[in-house]
Amino acid sequence: MRIVVALGGNALLKRGEPMNAQVQRANVRIAAQALAPIAKSHQLVISHGNGPQVGLLALQGAAYEAVEAYPLDVLGAETEGMIGYMIEQELGNLLPFDVPFATLLTMVEVSADDPGFKNPTKFVGPIYEKPEADRIAAEKGWIFKADGAKWRRVVPSPIPKRIFEIRPVKWLLEQGTIVICAGGGGIPTMYEPGAERKLAGVEAVIDKDYCSALLARELDADLLVMLTDADAVYADWGKPTQRPIRSTSPDALAGISFAAGSMGPKVDAACRFAAATGKPAAIGALADLNRIVAGEAEM
Repeated sequence: MRIVVALGGNALLKRGEPMNAQVQRANVRIAAQALAPIAKSHQLVISHGNGPQVGLLALQGAAYEAVEAYPLDVLGAETEGMIGYMIEQELGNLLPFDVPFATLLTMVEVSADDPGFKNPTKFVGPIYEKPEADRIAAEKGWIFKADGAKWRRVVPSPIPKRIFEIRPVKWLLEQGTIVICAGGGGIPTMYEPGAERKLAGVEAVIDKDYCSALLARELDADLLVMLTDADAVYADWGKPTQRPIRSTSPDALAGISFAAGSMGPKVDAACRFAAATGKPAAIGALADLNRIVAGEAEM
């Protein structure tokens, strides 16, 4: 099978963990152990989140005032290289030496009139208590929203329209390469108004689940798997009536509401892929990846 696996940013840096390279590498090593058996038997494309990493780089950039902080599209490109490097190395340590890898910096087109620019929803960076979030918001002009009991910065998250590097991804797969691409939803870009084919970066972070669903459709993937820190999608989350959804359909999910900044985009992306292709999409925990691929645990 051709499988697209989207690693959640929180699967690489768990909530509340120190945001350093050692912790992230340890988490990537755990992810690689789950991915390696899949790579031995299937064509594998790996995407990943980057919310915690982009937020950290933005904080580091803002702290050094001698130069203007780098925009989010550049930070997105940086995290694609950083996380891709770690995944390549840790997964390569578990697979035969001759297995080829490629990490692609992936530009993704978005629309200037996307409503996501007016209502930022994408969480980036670490969590804060409310007073600290208010202080940073006043100091830097950033927008914060509640993420559970804590607060996190939010940025625009437009819907992806086109993956510019889709042709080299296809070519690499045909050569037996494990491809890591569309990291963090890809690098957000758009054509400048009035300019003929002049592409420019955008101050945004594309949702990696929407981009992974688009990637899986364009690659004609047999399965889309979105991995997170939850063991399942739950209806009535946080209520006494909460229950896991083990198997369902886009029509059955249409009347259920999910959190906009976390599970909502995953469910919507899964529905888009399943409805467009008739093929399965799954949302679950990293530890269940092999069971998901085997069809023993699916959404």
